[in-house]
Amino acid sequence: MLKPLKRGALRTMKHLGVYRACRDSAWRRRRLLILCYHGISLDDEHRWDPQFYMSPADFERRLELLAAGGYTVLPLGQALEQLYAGTLAPRSVCLTFDDGLFDFQERAMPLLEKYGFPATVYLTTYYSDFNRPVFNPFMQYVMWKSERTTVDASALLGRETVWELRSAAGRHAALVTLLQFARARDMSAADKDKLAARVCALLGIDYDALVERRMLHLLTPEEVARLARRGVDFQLHTHRHCNPRDREGLAREIIDNRRRMEEILGESPVDFCYPSGVCRDGYPEWLAELGVRSATTARAALASPDSHIMMLPRVVDSTSLDTLEFEGWLTGVSAAIPQRHWHVEVD
Repeated sequence: MLKPLKRGALRTMKHLGVYRACRDSAWRRRRLLILCYHGISLDDEHRWDPQFYMSPADFERRLELLAAGGYTVLPLGQALEQLYAGTLAPRSVCLTFDDGLFDFQERAMPLLEKYGFPATVYLTTYYSDFNRPVFNPFMQYVMWKSERTTVDASALLGRETVWELRSAAGRHAALVTLLQFARARDMSAADKDKLAARVCALLGIDYDALVERRMLHLLTPEEVARLARRGVDFQLHTHRHCNPRDREGLAREIIDNRRRMEEILGESPVDFCYPSGVCRDGYPEWLAELGVRSATTARAALASPDSHIMMLPRVVDSTSLDTLEFEGWLTGVSAAIPQRHWHVEVD
């Protein structure tokens, strides 16, 4: 119910010229819009998960709007320096990508180069080195993709289990049983990869074909190095894409992530993105102690000079955000409308 009301309000404001006035205001000039992307589909991922994926055609339409609207797309480091110095260019925007998925190289990078826009990729490094499908989302994807609506998983799990895959709720329940099975056996990433192949066989999915296409894979270290030479800015996202509850656990994730990126890139990253938008109590202070300069969240808003540099807001863009809403964020109008946050921010 809220979505149609929000879109109606935005439509009215655009018609009345509020979009244009806000876009060109001194208020907007003092603010930075940091956009967050996850995946640009290799195939049908945007139909599977429209909250995190976007088709290449839709992504290009976003870049066209940035170019046509005269927006200044800045590298993250430069944008943050200008934000806190009060010297931002008009209509400033940053483009960031989480995780470092292979599709960034194949789908996003050619379009970014076409429009001449810089981007930051927050890279999680474990599955970059162990370059196989990332287990949890890969299992979600193949359960959605399978044409089998009812699957007997008893032989796989060692107990009587039937997966009902025709609904999102049924697929979620099936995923939970699978993750519990893997966790109870303390499976390594290699063990889970073998399990993924068995699940695909059970679902009638060609596992080898998906692996060959690099579906739900991260960039390899070699690909990261090549993209960095082409101007992509790679920054911290933890080594294992997790949110430890204690300082020691967070320090291990940052140190492992940074060390591996230093080996790949020859330089030390200083900016960070909270995995899944989760910022636990103590994280901002601990990150500063670990030499992190900035950290972005998943709280939808524009950053201002008053924003805590370790709690920078960021707008998650995806298929589920229509053009009217996207333009609302570009101009700054959407910042005045109450937002439903996607992720837990403080735990």
